[in-house]
Amino acid sequence: MPLKLNSSGGGSVLLQEPSTASNRTLTLPDANTTAVGTDATQTLSNKTFSGAQTFGTASLPEPSGSAPLYAARAWVNFNGTGTVAIRASGNVSSITDNGTGVYTVNFTTAMSDANYAVSACVRNSNNGDFANVSFDTDITTAATKVNSFNSLGVSVDVSSCYVSILR
Repeated sequence: MPLKLNSSGGGSVLLQEPSTASNRTLTLPDANTTAVGTDATQTLSNKTFSGAQTFGTASLPEPSGSAPLYAARAWVNFNGTGTVAIRASGNVSSITDNGTGVYTVNFTTAMSDANYAVSACVRNSNNGDFANVSFDTDITTAATKVNSFNSLGVSVDVSSCYVSILR
């Protein structure tokens, strides 16, 4: 028996049963979709995913093995020389330049706590010297600091800084 999903906006989707008995997979276009039975009491709430997933414009690949898959809670690619500028980001509202080689990554939406992991790498194309990165102990739910320095341990501004936050 086919299942018809109606939208309050006037659209509908007709689901036809497969010709053989098997597990059925329904992919909905919106992470906020709730499917309800015809008597309005049968809300579907299964949140188990398998295979590749798409959430809005973000895609997660199909994981291999049994370890869980975690997405970044925030990330940023920014220019740390001159006037600091974000090239691209997710859940990062701004970068604060705290002086030579010291940057604060400010989150658009705060983390639930400060027990997240910070991962960063930097590239210094300005002088050919290797640039390194360290993390400040000033980690809060709203922001984290990243420090860049050269091989002599001297703070330096870097042409490219890449930071990701996992929680």
